[in-house]
Amino acid sequence: MKKYDALYIFTGVSKDDALNEKLEKALAEVTRLEGVVASVDSLGKRVFARALSKKDAGVYVKVRFELDPSKIAELVNRYRLVDDVFRVQILAVDERREAKIASERAARAERIAKKEAAAVAAE
Repeated sequence: MKKYDALYIFTGVSKDDALNEKLEKALAEVTRLEGVVASVDSLGKRVFARALSKKDAGVYVKVRFELDPSKIAELVNRYRLVDDVFRVQILAVDERREAKIASERAARAERIAKKEAAAVAAE
């Protein structure tokens, strides 16, 4: 199992209920292929730079999931058949990069905490 980030674009969604229904159908494809959904983050409605297939805006949703790498092609092919998903982009997560970013965030938080402690002690 490998981690992936997917960016879904759904069009024609006017209510949150309709978005949730379409998102559940899209994520059901991941679980059907024995994958595990780790997180879902709705990025909101955005206007396209230019009209795509006579559509001018869509709701963007970022999803992190784990799936066997050999099943990614099948997943992408399945999304081509599903009308609910307007576009999808799937990228593999680089574990080393994620670990480095996490350690940099922790170091930055530690430096900020030390500065604040020094400022409080100086007063």
